[in-house]
Amino acid sequence: MEQKLAAMGLSLPVLPVSGGIYKRCLQTGKYLYISGHVSVAGDGNYITGKAGYDMDVEQAKTAARQAGLAILASVKQCTGSLETIQRVIKLLGMVNCTPDFEKHPLVINGCSELYEQLLGNEYGVGVRSAVGMASLPGNAAVEIEAMFEIR
Repeated sequence: MEQKLAAMGLSLPVLPVSGGIYKRCLQTGKYLYISGHVSVAGDGNYITGKAGYDMDVEQAKTAARQAGLAILASVKQCTGSLETIQRVIKLLGMVNCTPDFEKHPLVINGCSELYEQLLGNEYGVGVRSAVGMASLPGNAAVEIEAMFEIR
């Protein structure tokens, strides 16, 4: 999977230090639950902004892709390899946005499209929710949590 990322011109970001008390990943049986990961640039700095105010749909979609990459960085850190991921089960995407913003699904497609490109339609697309939030930690543009089936 890392070779596919490199071929796409993408890399796993540095993960920011968390201020919360939680585990980034928790494995139970064949499932790996991933805590919410915010949109981060390659250097670990938050990608900030509010969709519908100072960020357009494409910028927010890119932020969602970066949150998806941050999730993969945690998977690698927790399991030792991205190859442990067999399929995406569920994503919950949260978009920092104005009250009148309505394109949450288009934003979270940034993460969903990434996983589909890496794992294919059968294994890279799971069930999903995309919702708007009045704010996110550190004014992050997007936060996504995930559940994977692992090998």
